[in-house]
Amino acid sequence: MSAFALKIPDDVVDAIHLPPGDLDRELHKELSLALYQRGILSSGKACALAGMTRWEFEELLGRHGISRHYTEQNLDEDLDYVRSHQ
Repeated sequence: MSAFALKIPDDVVDAIHLPPGDLDRELHKELSLALYQRGILSSGKACALAGMTRWEFEELLGRHGISRHYTEQNLDEDLDYVRSHQ
């Protein structure tokens, strides 16, 4: 696994009104939401970035009013998968 460091100026970090212990986790969640909303990350990768389960991420999307990217084609693929594993 590769790591990526995001440099945030100290004055910006100081302006974020979160406890220091929550900062990293909250920034990961916010980044995952933004990238998912823009269609840059799939929901699975956004979940991984946020450090959340699928259900937790789905709830987070709902709380932020972000539409899920789920098409009829996705539904057909999911139904085909379920049928093939019965």
